[in-house]
Amino acid sequence: MKKLQFKVSINAPVTKVYDFMLGMSSKSTYEQWTSLFNPTSTFEGSWDKGSKMLFVGVDEKGEKGGMVSKIAVNIPNQFVSIQHYGLLKEGKEITEGPEVEKWANGFENYTFEESATADGKPTTTTVIVDLDTTEDFVNYMNENYPKALDKLKEICEK
Repeated sequence: MKKLQFKVSINAPVTKVYDFMLGMSSKSTYEQWTSLFNPTSTFEGSWDKGSKMLFVGVDEKGEKGGMVSKIAVNIPNQFVSIQHYGLLKEGKEITEGPEVEKWANGFENYTFEESATADGKPTTTTVIVDLDTTEDFVNYMNENYPKALDKLKEICEK
């Protein structure tokens, strides 16, 4: 596993950034920023600690696929840790075997840091994403994650 880190500073309070990033009030805000990975990107499940979560999309063949994950930690407006432990392929959950082993126990962590300014400027929230990925996805993540975070910044600052 390779460890990658991405950061974005957003001119919005942490409560809004957390809400929009996870799609808490409206799943559409999550779908907007993650559409940079897959235009049909969405999630099925709950952000509650210990909950199972499917991060899914439809591929070019119309097949539903994605990651089978668990919410390891969720401290609202501070930190979210997602543990990926399986794949969803053709609508079936696969949690063992060679394809899964290279992803097993990979984490995607979101840290939210709010900075209040004394000079009357709006509050800034920094989102730090720490991500475990396989060698074959490093370039894809390096290319797409910054674009996705820029999209999150755009929708949060509207």
